[in-house]
Amino acid sequence: MPTIQSRDGTPISVTTTGTGPGLVLIPGGLRMAHHYTRFAAALAEVRTVHLVNRRGRGDSGPQGPAYSMDREVEDAAAVLDATGAAEVFGHSYGGLIALRLALGRRLDKLVIYEAGLNLDGRINPVILSDMERKLAAGREARAMTTFISGLGLAPIGLLPMPVFTAFAWLMLHTADGRETRALLGTLPSELREVLALDSNGGEYAAITAPTLILAGGRSPQWLREVQSELAALIPKAAYTVSPGLDHNAPDEKAPAAVADLVRAFLTTGGARAR
Repeated sequence: MPTIQSRDGTPISVTTTGTGPGLVLIPGGLRMAHHYTRFAAALAEVRTVHLVNRRGRGDSGPQGPAYSMDREVEDAAAVLDATGAAEVFGHSYGGLIALRLALGRRLDKLVIYEAGLNLDGRINPVILSDMERKLAAGREARAMTTFISGLGLAPIGLLPMPVFTAFAWLMLHTADGRETRALLGTLPSELREVLALDSNGGEYAAITAPTLILAGGRSPQWLREVQSELAALIPKAAYTVSPGLDHNAPDEKAPAAVADLVRAFLTTGGARAR
Protein backbone atom coordinates (compact mmCIF):
# COMPACT_ATOMS: atom_id res chain seq x y z
CA MET A 1 0.00 0.00 0.00
CA PRO A 2 1.62 3.33 -1.04
CA THR A 3 2.20 5.99 1.58
CA ILE A 4 2.19 9.77 1.32
CA GLN A 5 4.22 11.93 3.67
CA SER A 6 2.27 14.51 5.62
CA ARG A 7 3.61 17.91 6.58
CA ASP A 8 5.10 16.69 9.87
CA GLY A 9 6.68 13.64 8.21
CA THR A 10 4.01 11.13 9.25
CA PRO A 11 3.35 8.49 6.56
CA ILE A 12 -0.29 8.24 5.48
CA SER A 13 -1.26 5.07 3.62
CA VAL A 14 -3.68 5.30 0.71
CA THR A 15 -5.45 2.67 -1.39
CA THR A 16 -6.62 3.75 -4.84
CA THR A 17 -9.25 2.23 -7.11
CA GLY A 18 -11.34 3.29 -10.08
CA THR A 19 -11.01 5.74 -12.94
CA GLY A 20 -11.93 9.37 -13.56
CA PRO A 21 -11.52 12.52 -11.44
CA GLY A 22 -10.01 11.95 -8.01
CA LEU A 23 -12.12 11.63 -4.85
CA VAL A 24 -10.39 11.40 -1.46
CA LEU A 25 -12.32 9.40 1.13
CA ILE A 26 -11.73 10.20 4.82
CA PRO A 27 -12.97 7.45 7.19
CA GLY A 28 -14.73 7.94 10.49
CA GLY A 29 -13.78 6.90 14.00
CA LEU A 30 -12.92 3.22 14.53
CA ARG A 31 -12.90 2.84 10.74
CA MET A 32 -10.10 1.97 8.31
CA ALA A 33 -9.79 2.32 4.56
CA HIS A 34 -10.85 -1.26 3.91
CA HIS A 35 -14.24 -0.67 5.55
CA TYR A 36 -15.16 1.47 2.52
CA THR A 37 -14.06 -0.96 -0.18
CA ARG A 38 -17.63 -1.70 -1.37
CA PHE A 39 -18.49 2.01 -1.37
CA ALA A 40 -15.40 2.78 -3.47
CA ALA A 41 -16.16 -0.09 -5.85
CA ALA A 42 -19.64 1.35 -6.46
CA LEU A 43 -18.05 4.64 -7.56
CA ALA A 44 -15.12 3.13 -9.46
CA GLU A 45 -16.62 3.67 -12.92
CA VAL A 46 -16.89 7.43 -12.44
CA ARG A 47 -14.21 8.34 -9.90
CA THR A 48 -10.67 7.42 -8.91
CA VAL A 49 -11.25 6.87 -5.20
CA HIS A 50 -8.32 7.35 -2.82
CA LEU A 51 -9.11 5.57 0.46
CA VAL A 52 -7.13 7.10 3.31
CA ASN A 53 -5.98 5.20 6.38
CA ARG A 54 -5.92 7.99 8.94
CA ARG A 55 -3.23 8.29 11.60
CA GLY A 56 -3.16 5.35 13.98
CA ARG A 57 -4.40 2.91 11.34
CA GLY A 58 -2.75 0.26 9.16
CA ASP A 59 0.48 1.37 7.54
CA SER A 60 -0.03 5.01 8.49
CA GLY A 61 1.97 6.52 11.31
CA PRO A 62 0.65 6.92 14.88
CA GLN A 63 -1.50 9.79 16.08
CA GLY A 64 1.54 11.03 17.98
CA PRO A 65 1.79 13.36 21.00
CA ALA A 66 1.07 16.46 18.88
CA TYR A 67 -2.16 15.00 17.49
CA SER A 68 -4.84 17.54 16.62
CA MET A 69 -7.44 18.35 14.00
CA ASP A 70 -4.78 20.44 12.28
CA ARG A 71 -2.67 17.29 11.77
CA GLU A 72 -5.66 15.47 10.26
CA VAL A 73 -6.30 18.36 7.88
CA GLU A 74 -2.62 18.40 6.89
CA ASP A 75 -2.80 14.66 6.20
CA ALA A 76 -5.84 15.07 3.96
CA ALA A 77 -4.24 18.02 2.17
CA ALA A 78 -1.10 15.95 1.54
CA VAL A 79 -3.20 13.23 -0.12
CA LEU A 80 -4.96 15.82 -2.29
CA ASP A 81 -1.62 17.31 -3.30
CA ALA A 82 -0.05 13.94 -4.11
CA THR A 83 -3.01 12.59 -6.08
CA GLY A 84 -4.25 15.77 -7.74
CA ALA A 85 -7.77 15.03 -6.45
CA ALA A 86 -10.13 17.96 -5.88
CA GLU A 87 -13.17 16.18 -4.40
CA VAL A 88 -13.58 14.88 -0.84
CA PHE A 89 -15.97 12.50 0.91
CA GLY A 90 -15.93 12.43 4.70
CA HIS A 91 -17.85 10.11 7.02
CA SER A 92 -18.54 10.88 10.69
CA TYR A 93 -15.28 12.18 12.25
CA GLY A 94 -13.89 12.09 8.72
CA GLY A 95 -16.72 14.45 7.79
CA LEU A 96 -15.51 16.94 10.39
CA ILE A 97 -11.98 16.67 8.98
CA ALA A 98 -13.37 17.31 5.50
CA LEU A 99 -15.24 20.39 6.71
CA ARG A 100 -12.13 21.83 8.36
CA LEU A 101 -10.15 21.08 5.20
CA ALA A 102 -12.72 22.89 3.06
CA LEU A 103 -12.40 26.01 5.20
CA GLY A 104 -8.86 26.56 3.99
CA ARG A 105 -8.74 24.88 0.59
CA ARG A 106 -10.69 25.18 -2.61
CA LEU A 107 -12.47 21.92 -3.49
CA ASP A 108 -14.47 21.09 -6.60
CA LYS A 109 -17.01 19.06 -4.62
CA LEU A 110 -17.49 18.16 -0.95
CA VAL A 111 -19.68 15.30 0.31
CA ILE A 112 -20.38 14.76 4.00
CA TYR A 113 -22.14 11.76 5.53
CA GLU A 114 -23.21 12.64 9.08
CA ALA A 115 -20.25 14.74 10.15
CA GLY A 116 -19.20 14.22 13.77
CA LEU A 117 -19.87 17.86 14.53
CA ASN A 118 -20.59 19.33 17.96
CA LEU A 119 -22.93 22.26 17.37
CA ASP A 120 -24.10 24.22 20.41
CA GLY A 121 -22.80 21.66 22.91
CA ARG A 122 -24.92 18.74 21.81
CA ILE A 123 -22.22 16.20 22.77
CA ASN A 124 -21.83 15.71 26.51
CA PRO A 125 -18.12 16.05 27.50
CA VAL A 126 -18.67 13.49 30.27
CA ILE A 127 -18.54 10.82 27.55
CA LEU A 128 -14.84 11.56 27.06
CA SER A 129 -13.84 11.42 30.73
CA ASP A 130 -15.86 8.25 31.32
CA MET A 131 -14.37 6.57 28.27
CA GLU A 132 -10.80 7.54 29.22
CA ARG A 133 -11.27 6.20 32.74
CA LYS A 134 -12.60 2.87 31.50
CA LEU A 135 -9.86 2.46 28.88
CA ALA A 136 -7.21 3.23 31.53
CA ALA A 137 -8.71 0.46 33.68
CA GLY A 138 -8.65 -1.99 30.78
CA ARG A 139 -12.44 -2.09 30.55
CA GLU A 140 -12.64 -1.87 26.80
CA ALA A 141 -16.19 -3.17 26.39
CA ARG A 142 -17.48 -0.64 28.90
CA ALA A 143 -15.57 2.14 27.14
CA MET A 144 -17.15 1.06 23.87
CA THR A 145 -20.68 1.08 25.27
CA THR A 146 -20.05 4.47 26.90
CA PHE A 147 -19.13 5.89 23.50
CA ILE A 148 -22.02 4.27 21.62
CA SER A 149 -24.68 5.03 24.23
CA GLY A 150 -23.42 8.57 24.82
CA LEU A 151 -23.80 9.44 21.14
CA GLY A 152 -27.02 7.48 20.67
CA LEU A 153 -25.49 5.37 17.90
CA ALA A 154 -27.31 2.16 18.91
CA PRO A 155 -30.72 1.40 20.48
CA ILE A 156 -29.13 0.49 23.78
CA GLY A 157 -32.32 1.29 25.66
CA LEU A 158 -33.81 -1.93 24.31
CA LEU A 159 -31.34 -3.95 26.40
CA PRO A 160 -30.11 -3.63 29.99
CA MET A 161 -26.66 -2.03 30.03
CA PRO A 162 -24.91 -5.14 31.44
CA VAL A 163 -26.33 -7.20 28.56
CA PHE A 164 -25.21 -4.65 25.99
CA THR A 165 -21.75 -4.50 27.58
CA ALA A 166 -21.48 -8.28 27.41
CA PHE A 167 -22.46 -8.15 23.75
CA ALA A 168 -19.78 -5.49 23.16
CA TRP A 169 -17.18 -7.68 24.88
CA LEU A 170 -18.03 -10.61 22.62
CA MET A 171 -17.92 -8.39 19.54
CA LEU A 172 -14.50 -6.98 20.47
CA HIS A 173 -13.09 -10.50 20.72
CA THR A 174 -14.12 -11.64 17.24
CA ALA A 175 -11.70 -11.48 14.31
CA ASP A 176 -13.20 -8.19 13.10
CA GLY A 177 -13.70 -6.94 16.62
CA ARG A 178 -10.03 -7.26 17.48
CA GLU A 179 -9.30 -4.60 14.88
CA THR A 180 -11.90 -2.32 16.47
CA ARG A 181 -10.39 -3.07 19.86
CA ALA A 182 -6.97 -1.98 18.59
CA LEU A 183 -8.45 1.32 17.41
CA LEU A 184 -10.24 2.16 20.66
CA GLY A 185 -7.21 4.04 21.88
CA THR A 186 -7.59 6.56 19.05
CA LEU A 187 -11.10 7.59 20.11
CA PRO A 188 -10.32 9.84 23.11
CA SER A 189 -7.96 12.09 21.12
CA GLU A 190 -10.51 12.39 18.33
CA LEU A 191 -13.44 13.06 20.64
CA ARG A 192 -11.37 15.72 22.40
CA GLU A 193 -10.98 17.51 19.07
CA VAL A 194 -14.72 17.26 18.40
CA LEU A 195 -15.47 18.83 21.78
CA ALA A 196 -12.83 21.54 21.33
CA LEU A 197 -14.44 22.61 18.05
CA ASP A 198 -17.87 23.14 19.61
CA SER A 199 -19.46 26.27 18.12
CA ASN A 200 -22.65 27.62 16.62
CA GLY A 201 -21.29 26.55 13.23
CA GLY A 202 -21.00 30.04 11.80
CA GLU A 203 -17.46 29.46 10.54
CA TYR A 204 -18.71 26.86 8.05
CA ALA A 205 -20.47 29.60 6.09
CA ALA A 206 -17.02 30.30 4.63
CA ILE A 207 -17.00 26.98 2.73
CA THR A 208 -17.26 27.76 -0.98
CA ALA A 209 -17.35 24.25 -2.45
CA PRO A 210 -20.61 22.80 -3.80
CA THR A 211 -21.53 20.50 -0.92
CA LEU A 212 -23.82 17.54 -0.40
CA ILE A 213 -24.70 16.64 3.17
CA LEU A 214 -26.21 13.20 3.70
CA ALA A 215 -27.93 11.65 6.70
CA GLY A 216 -29.85 8.49 7.48
CA GLY A 217 -33.38 8.49 8.81
CA ARG A 218 -32.43 5.77 11.31
CA SER A 219 -29.56 7.79 12.79
CA PRO A 220 -29.92 9.69 16.10
CA GLN A 221 -32.17 12.73 15.90
CA TRP A 222 -29.50 15.09 17.24
CA LEU A 223 -27.10 13.99 14.51
CA ARG A 224 -29.68 14.59 11.78
CA GLU A 225 -30.45 18.01 13.24
CA VAL A 226 -26.77 18.94 13.14
CA GLN A 227 -26.53 17.99 9.46
CA SER A 228 -29.61 20.04 8.62
CA GLU A 229 -28.24 23.07 10.46
CA LEU A 230 -24.87 22.65 8.79
CA ALA A 231 -26.48 22.57 5.35
CA ALA A 232 -28.28 25.81 6.12
CA LEU A 233 -24.96 27.47 6.95
CA ILE A 234 -22.96 26.44 3.87
CA PRO A 235 -23.94 28.65 0.90
CA LYS A 236 -23.83 25.95 -1.80
CA ALA A 237 -25.07 22.98 0.25
CA ALA A 238 -27.83 20.48 -0.41
CA TYR A 239 -29.18 18.20 2.33
CA THR A 240 -30.61 14.73 1.75
CA VAL A 241 -32.05 12.29 4.30
CA SER A 242 -32.48 8.65 3.29
CA PRO A 243 -35.14 7.09 5.55
CA GLY A 244 -33.80 3.52 5.64
CA LEU A 245 -30.15 4.32 6.34
CA ASP A 246 -28.21 4.68 9.59
CA HIS A 247 -24.85 6.10 10.65
CA ASN A 248 -22.86 3.17 9.28
CA ALA A 249 -24.50 3.08 5.85
CA PRO A 250 -21.36 4.05 3.84
CA ASP A 251 -19.06 1.51 5.47
CA GLU A 252 -21.31 -1.37 6.53
CA LYS A 253 -25.04 -1.35 5.97
CA ALA A 254 -25.72 0.24 2.56
CA PRO A 255 -22.58 1.40 0.72
CA ALA A 256 -24.20 1.02 -2.73
CA ALA A 257 -27.19 3.17 -1.77
CA VAL A 258 -24.94 5.94 -0.44
CA ALA A 259 -22.73 5.64 -3.53
CA ASP A 260 -25.80 6.17 -5.74
CA LEU A 261 -26.48 9.50 -4.04
CA VAL A 262 -22.84 10.53 -4.18
CA ARG A 263 -22.51 9.57 -7.85
CA ALA A 264 -25.56 11.64 -8.79
CA PHE A 265 -24.14 14.69 -7.02
CA LEU A 266 -20.62 14.33 -8.40
CA THR A 267 -21.69 13.73 -11.99
CA THR A 268 -24.87 15.83 -12.33
CA GLY A 269 -24.98 18.01 -9.23
CA GLY A 270 -28.15 16.36 -7.95
CA ALA A 271 -29.01 13.78 -5.33
CA ARG A 272 -32.26 12.09 -4.42
CA ALA A 273 -33.05 10.14 -1.27
CA ARG A 274 -34.63 6.76 -1.59
